[in-house]
Amino acid sequence: MDIFNSALGMNITFIRPPYFIISGFIGLPNMKYYYVFLFFVYFVSVLGNVAVMAVICLDHNLRTPKYVAVFNLAFVDLLGSCALVPKVLDIFLFNHYYVPYNDCLTFLFFCYTCLSMQALNLVALCYDRLMAIMFPLHYHVKVTHKIMFSMITFFWLFVITCVSLAVGLLTRLSFCKSLVINSYFCDHGQLYRLACNNYFPNLVVGNLLPVLLLWLPFLFIVSSYICIGCVLAKVTAAHERAKTFKTCTAHLSLVVIYFLPIIITFTMSSRIHPNARIINLSLASVFPPMLNPIIYVLQTQEIKTLSEKPQDCNKNVPVFVIRPFLH
Repeated sequence: MDIFNSALGMNITFIRPPYFIISGFIGLPNMKYYYVFLFFVYFVSVLGNVAVMAVICLDHNLRTPKYVAVFNLAFVDLLGSCALVPKVLDIFLFNHYYVPYNDCLTFLFFCYTCLSMQALNLVALCYDRLMAIMFPLHYHVKVTHKIMFSMITFFWLFVITCVSLAVGLLTRLSFCKSLVINSYFCDHGQLYRLACNNYFPNLVVGNLLPVLLLWLPFLFIVSSYICIGCVLAKVTAAHERAKTFKTCTAHLSLVVIYFLPIIITFTMSSRIHPNARIINLSLASVFPPMLNPIIYVLQTQEIKTLSEKPQDCNKNVPVFVIRPFLH
């Protein structure tokens, strides 16, 4: 356990700095326009997610297990946007580059928690699609409010535990070198590498968390759609396959928007320029919260038809019992 003691066995004095310095973009002019663009994205994101949450709360037709996950996705998007964008704008538009130590760790905690919960929310929505298509006759047994609430609660506890562990290990590091974080926020990987004592536990956690919170959810989603594809391949009528697959397009859009830029960034790793990494990760953090409510309004039949048939309480219930593979 000595390895977790930050200054043990080293002839150094434990130093907890009063602040860290967020560097942001390096050598790029007129970047204030980019941050103004982030503010616009943030504004649209807040309006969109508040609207989705309000519609789900106010309309009894959407009190279904699927929309428990959709509501949680909107809540996480709203919380993540509010945790990230205002602080980033304060740092770079108003030149508050010096972020106090405790504020930096809090900033890191909320950003990573919300970013991770976005991936796990997509897992919950994927489970709903998987059960609806593979087990249509047992959908109401396999996708219940209790199951969905339990799944989302577990995801929250799991993510908070993982991110708290990462933050807790950071508090055991001594910072006697540079205090400049080469990112647009208090980035975990950039932060622990500034330590002047042993940060091996932080390195282990830094490599383990992307596997648990990014790659495993992504592999589950890919595996689920392989199973869905195998089921749809057995349907003889092409229009039935197309109509069933259309119920997955909104979710697939969210998966591509969220995972693609992050996976590219992590895959290229050190080969990507720091400025390109900042742009990629910042857009990956703010675009999904803005686009998620738009996608669900435009592609989800239950929400689109609320004004047309508000009395239809079973619109979002799979109709596989009557006509298989129609949803």
